[in-house]
Amino acid sequence: MIDRRLTVLRMLAEKGTVTATAQALSYTPSAVSHQLKTLSDDVGVALVEQRGRTLRFTAAGLLLLQHAHELRTRWEEMRGQVLQAGDAVRDPSLTLCGFSTAAGSLLPAAASAVGRAFPGGKVTIVEADPVECFELLLAERADVAVVVATDPLPARNDQRFLQYDLLKDPLDLLVPASHPLASRESVALIDAAEEPWIMDRPGSTYHGLVLAACSAAGFRPRETHISREWETGAALVSAGLGVSLVPRLARLPAGHDVVRVPLTGDPVPSRRILSGIRRGSEARPMVDAALTALGDAARAIEAGRGEMGHPGPVTTSIT
Repeated sequence: MIDRRLTVLRMLAEKGTVTATAQALSYTPSAVSHQLKTLSDDVGVALVEQRGRTLRFTAAGLLLLQHAHELRTRWEEMRGQVLQAGDAVRDPSLTLCGFSTAAGSLLPAAASAVGRAFPGGKVTIVEADPVECFELLLAERADVAVVVATDPLPARNDQRFLQYDLLKDPLDLLVPASHPLASRESVALIDAAEEPWIMDRPGSTYHGLVLAACSAAGFRPRETHISREWETGAALVSAGLGVSLVPRLARLPAGHDVVRVPLTGDPVPSRRILSGIRRGSEARPMVDAALTALGDAARAIEAGRGEMGHPGPVTTSIT
């Protein structure tokens, strides 16, 4: 087993403060400080030093941090190899995490497939935003994550993780059914440049994604209302208060008189969906099964789109 204090050290490098590290690991700040102190005492040198309100890694701390990353990867590899060599996997468990749309479209299929392959195992799904997903992986509170590729996620070459492409999820323009664009087969995003926009809260992953799409189309959206949930956003659009962008995978609730109009462009505005794991854990049977199931689910979604052809506008009527 890996000394848990090394996980604290790694999370401190990620979060920067004792308080944030404690929150990510569900510890108290005093427990984090105590573990850092005992780790320093055991290795015989100071690993961090106080700089104002933050802690800074010493040269020795940075060296130990690098070894901790390598040790964690090696442990994941060893664990996977041992599980593969065993006659039977005893009481396996797996935690999947992902953002809301993935939790509703990709993760259930993966959880069901893993459950069938490991009938004695326990599979748990945790809904979390993309940044939190990687923190859950780092804290060893999740094993497989499904995220939207956007800043400030770890780089693809980050030594702590492996990331895999799953699929591209096109964005649709959501407008009231009475809107002039509602009858179009497709529209360019610039066609909605003068509209009032319903956006996610500033700083969120989806807010940044919409801003980037609009910027690529040549305008900045006039943000009029803030909505965190698809149902709220659909209600605001239905009331004629603005337009918004919704991913193709997002399932809008019934009861709103809105139309999803596909976007054109080169490339078509979309978001890229990835899976992520701790580097080295790909050899674990349940992790491998989950990655395979996620890939199968993503391919099934894309195949379904191909069979349907161009989706055209989709209306959700009042019921």
